Amino acid sequence: MADVKGGPNPLFLREEELRQAMELLFFGYRDFTAEPDQILADYGFGRAHHRVIYFVGRHPAITVSELLAILRITKQSLSRVLGQLVREGFVTQRAGLRDRRQRLLELTDKGRELETKLSERQRVRIAKAYRKAGAEAVEGFRTVLTNIIDEPDRGRFERPEPSVKSAAKTAPVKSAVRR
Repeated sequence: MADVKGGPNPLFLREEELRQAMELLFFGYRDFTAEPDQILADYGFGRAHHRVIYFVGRHPAITVSELLAILRITKQSLSRVLGQLVREGFVTQRAGLRDRRQRLLELTDKGRELETKLSERQRVRIAKAYRKAGAEAVEGFRTVLTNIIDEPDRGRFERPEPSVKSAAKTAPVKSAVRR
C-alpha cells in the first residue's frame, strides 16, 4: 500500500497548476491595484507615480540611483514622473551630504498623506487574506514570491533571526487587520 503522507505531491508542477498560478497573480494584481488606481486618477497620476511614492515613502532619503535600481525604469521615465511629483508638492529633492551630485528624495506631508491613502486599502486586503490563509500559508506565499523575484533583489527581504527582546517589540499593525 502506498504511503499517502510520504513527501510532497509533484502535481503542483503540472502545466495546468502553473497556468492557474499565473492567472492568480494577474487577477490578484488587478484587484490589488484597482482601488489605488481610482485614487491616482483623481490626481492625474498612474501606477508609475504610485511606485515612486511608495518606495520614496518606504525609504526616506533614497537616492535617485537607488530608486532607479528598484523600479528598473529609464532615467527619462523616472524624470517625467518624479518631476511632476516634485512640481505638485508630493516629493522633495535635496543634495546629498557627502556627494552634492546625489539627489535624496523624501515625501512631503502631502506625499505621505497620499501614500497612506493609496496603501491603506492594500494593507487591509493583504491582512484579510493573511488572516484567512493562516501563518503557514503566509510563510509559503512569502517563499514563493521571494523565489519569483530575480536573485539580486531577494536579499532585500531576508529577515534577521529575531532575538527575545526584538520579538516583543514586533506587534502586528492593528489598523490594517481590524477592518
